[in-house]
Formats: sequence, C-alpha cells, structure tokens
Amino acid sequence: MKNLIKLGLAGLLSIISTTVTAQNKNTENKNSLLWEVSGNGLSKPSYITGTFHILCSKDFDLKPKVLKALEKSDSFIMEINYTDPGEMAALQKMYQNDKKISDQLSPNEAKELDKILADYGTSLEKINNSSPQALYALLSMKAIPCPQTEIKSYELELLQNAVKGKKNIKGLEKVNDQMKSINDAYDLKAIINQLKLSKEYESLFKKMIEAFKNEDAQALYALFKDERFMNSQQEKAMLTDRNKNWVQTMPEMMKTGSSFFAVGGSHLMGENGIIPLLQSKGYTVKPVIQLQ
Repeated sequence: MKNLIKLGLAGLLSIISTTVTAQNKNTENKNSLLWEVSGNGLSKPSYITGTFHILCSKDFDLKPKVLKALEKSDSFIMEINYTDPGEMAALQKMYQNDKKISDQLSPNEAKELDKILADYGTSLEKINNSSPQALYALLSMKAIPCPQTEIKSYELELLQNAVKGKKNIKGLEKVNDQMKSINDAYDLKAIINQLKLSKEYESLFKKMIEAFKNEDAQALYALFKDERFMNSQQEKAMLTDRNKNWVQTMPEMMKTGSSFFAVGGSHLMGENGIIPLLQSKGYTVKPVIQLQ
C-alpha cells in the first residue's frame, strides 16, 4: 500500500470566469472548497472537496471539516484510484515513450527544447525517452515554490486517512482517460510552448495557492483557465469533458452510500463545473462552512 501511495504522487504531478449562482442566496458569497450534495433521492448526503494536488508543507492545511466529512462517508473517491495496482502500472507506462522526443522535432526545435529544459534542471538527453505527459509534469514541479522534500499531496493525505478509516476507495476515471485528456489538450509542441512560460507558471501557482487557502473555488477556476495557459479547446479536454463524464458516474456512487469526492479545485466552478452540473441534475449542492 505504501508503494502504491508513493506512486500516486507521480500521477498527481501530471495533472496540475463565469459567475455561478448558488442555490442558497445566504451562502452564495461564502467561500468553501467543501460542498455537501443531498436531495434527488439520496438517503445520505455526500461531499465534494476541491484539492490542490501538490503544496508546500508551509501552505498545507487539511481542515477539520474536510476530515469530518470523510469520516462520515462510506467511500473515498479520487480522480484516479491510486490503490489499484493496474492503474499504477498504467501510470508508470504513462511517463514512458517508445518514440524519442528528439525524433519528433527538427534539429533546431530539439536544440531549443534542450535550452528550455536547462531551466528545469534537466536536459533533452536525460528525458528523451519520456512521454509528453512527463514534460507536462515538469511545469508543476518547477512552479511549486519549495524543494521536493517539502512537498505534500492533499489527495494522498486524504487517501491515508481513508485507508485508516477502512473506506471503499474508488476512482472517477482511469489513468488512460487522464492521459488522453492531456494528449487532446496539449501535443508535444504545445507543451514545449508551455514550458517557455516558467515564470508565468510560478506567478500563477502563487495566486492559485492563495485562492486555495482562501477556499475561493471561483478564483481557482478563473486562474486555471487563464488564456496564456489554456485555450478553449484545452479547457474542453482538461475540464469540461472530464467534469461531464464524472457527473455521469457520481450519481450511482452516491446512491450506494455517502461518498466523499476529492478532485482538483479548478473542476468545481464555471458553467460546466461539477457543482452547477450536479445542481442541473436536481441535487441540492451547498457550501460547507462548518461541519458538526
């Protein structure tokens, strides 16, 4: 189990506005990254929490209300089930590539990429057999404002609590689904263009961390879809399509018992965010400020 959880961290490194009106006017201006889902035939409420996949230890804060919601739930559901050995095997394969990166570029493009990678502490020679997804993961590692030894994972902290509490562990999608989403959003050259924006990503992460600490889900969504980092096609692949697929799966999971969903905070809001999509299906979805 410990090895699976460690492998899960690698997956989390690969992942990393429209106004939404809340159903309850008294809570529409209250920030929260924890939401309760009820009604529409559910016998027990379920919960959704927005996460920040990797954080520095100094910024990490697992709020008591989140732990309480997990404790009250029967199942713990992440984007990917990091306790599934098959998924972990697929995750390792996700970062490997049969075709060298340099073979997909012109000599001048390869030379330019090698120069860019120096800013990330590596070289084209060292990662030439890696997949585009591995390149994409470099963005998060470079942007996070602390050494790797000080990084904590929100999902993995929750997972450890869920395992300890003997919760049913599930995933909303498969590793191959996530890989397809990244491929659809960013081809190799698009990822290289993103790698050029290292300073911009560092600034973005600082703003996103602040929004996360303030439990401002709307700000997280708006920052994540900044047009410098994500055009409309990329938003469709990375957010919209995945959100819609997840919301098709979630009702059945919630019918079988109280479920606790942990997904990236950027997935909650926007016209096609998880919260409004569930509301459109007839569920009552409200922010949780405190939980008894």
